[in-house]
Parts: sequence; structure tokens; C-alpha cells
Amino acid sequence: MKILYSSKFIRGYKKLPDEAKKLAEKKEKVFRQNPFSPELKTHKLHGKFKGKIEKYWSFSIGYKYRIVFRFTDKNTVRFYLIGTHRIYQ
Repeated sequence: MKILYSSKFIRGYKKLPDEAKKLAEKKEKVFRQNPFSPELKTHKLHGKFKGKIEKYWSFSIGYKYRIVFRFTDKNTVRFYLIGTHRIYQ
């Protein structure tokens, strides 16, 4: 699976503590194999992230951090945001 990274995602990733970065890299490997692996707790987003055409999703990288993404096609996703639950606001 190909993953594209938004500039907001890259900035958010750089601000994470080192432990969270390591965990995010580990979870990304799982995501590449199966985006719906139970350990990721992948789910559709609602509220301001509920688009009319584009559907946004999120998965967990530990209890505190999340990655927001969307599928751009069958084999490609774009990671938009990474951070705590505040990214949903």
C-alpha cells in the first residue's frame, strides 16, 4: 500500500515525543499489511470530518495518539493528521 503524507501530518509527526514516533512507525507497518487490523481500531470519522464524497478514517497509535487518513484509491491512502484527540477539533 502506498501512503502519501500531507504537510500537516509531517509537521505533527515532528512534534511527537520519540516514543510516540516509534509506536507510529510500528503501527504504520501493521496498517500497510491490513488497514483494518483489530489492533489499529480503524474507524470512520463523523462531524467536521464527514465529507460528502471523501470519507475520513482514523486509527490508534496507542491510547493517546491517532492518525487521520482517507483512501485515495484501492492501493493508496493519504495521512492527513497525527496527534492527540485534539486533532478532531
